[in-house]
Amino acid sequence: MARYTRKLRSLGVVVSAVIIVVVCSGFAFNELGAEDPRNSSALELNVDPHKVVGYETCSKCHASEIETWKKTPHYETFLTLHRNPEAKNIADKLGLKSFKSDSRCIQCHYTMQDQGGHLEAISGISCESCHGGAKDWVNVHYDYGGANITREQETPEHRIQRLRNAIGGGMRNPINVYLLAQSCYRCHTVPDEELVNVGGHKAGSLDFEIVAWSQGLVRHNFVRSNGQTNDPSAPDRLRQMFVAGLIADLEFSLRSTSKATQKAEFGITSAKRAKRAADRLRSAQEKLQQPVLQEVLAIFDGVKLKINNQQSLEEAANKINKLGIKFAATVAGKDLTAIDAYIPKQDRWK
Repeated sequence: MARYTRKLRSLGVVVSAVIIVVVCSGFAFNELGAEDPRNSSALELNVDPHKVVGYETCSKCHASEIETWKKTPHYETFLTLHRNPEAKNIADKLGLKSFKSDSRCIQCHYTMQDQGGHLEAISGISCESCHGGAKDWVNVHYDYGGANITREQETPEHRIQRLRNAIGGGMRNPINVYLLAQSCYRCHTVPDEELVNVGGHKAGSLDFEIVAWSQGLVRHNFVRSNGQTNDPSAPDRLRQMFVAGLIADLEFSLRSTSKATQKAEFGITSAKRAKRAADRLRSAQEKLQQPVLQEVLAIFDGVKLKINNQQSLEEAANKINKLGIKFAATVAGKDLTAIDAYIPKQDRWK
C-alpha cells in the first residue's frame, strides 16, 4: 500500500513525462488530442457533430459539473440567444433565418449532433464544446482498468495509458492546459470577416483572459475533491494556464487576421489583438526566459499583420499551436513564479 501511495503522489510527474516523450520523440500532435497543425480548418472546428454524444452521457459520472454548467451562460445560450435583440439584428443583416441551423451561429453558440443524417442543435456550449466530441474517447475515459475498478483503485500505469488513449481519440484533456485554452479562444476570437464587418458582431471577447474567465462562474473542478467541492486550480496550474492563454490568444488572433481581406473593423481589430497578445507574452518572457516562449515570439516577429496574407499567417499560427502544446507539456508551473503578479487574483475572477 505504501508503495502504491508513493506512485500515486508522483503520478502527475509521470504523466507529464509521458506527454514530454510524445512531444519530443516526433509523434504526430494529434496523438496528444490536438488536431493536426497542418490542417488549419480542423483547428478552427470547435466540435465535430458526428462525434458528439451529448452532455447526458457525461452526467453519469460528472453530475456536479453538469449542475454547475446549467447555471452559466454557456448553458443558457440554447434557451435565450434566438430571443436576444442584438443577435436578431446580426441575423437580419446577414439574412439568417435560423440561429440553430446556420453555421455562423452554431459553431460557437450551440452543440450540434448528427441525428440520422441531419444536424440538430442539442444544447448550448457544452462539455464537448470544450473537451471535444466524445464518441471516440468516452469509453476509454471512464475505463479505470476493468468493470469493477473505480477511479481510486486505478493503477498509475493504467491511468497513464488511459490518458494517452483518450487524448489520442480526440479528447482535449485538462492534463494539457493548452488543449483547453484552444477551446476557449476558438470562440472568444471570431474568424469570420463578414460576421463582423456586415453583421456587426463583435470581433471576439477583447477582455477575455483564461484564468479570470475559467475560475469563476464556469469553474467545475469537482474531480480533484471526489465530487464534493468545486476547487479552484492550484497556483502552479494557474501559472501554466495564464501563459498558455497568452499563447492561444496569439495563435487564434493570427488565425482571425489571416481571414482579413479588407482594411475594416474585423481585420484591424484582429491584428491589434494579435499585437497585444504578443506584447503581453513578451512582457511575461522578459521575466520567465523560457526558450519555447522565445520561439513563439520569433515566429510572430517573422510574419506581417496585413490583409490578404492568409497563408503566412496560418503557417505562423500552426507553428505556434505546436509550441503551445509543447509549453504546457514541458514547462512546470513552479518554473513560472516570476509572473505571479500578472495572474488575476480571485477578486477578478468572472
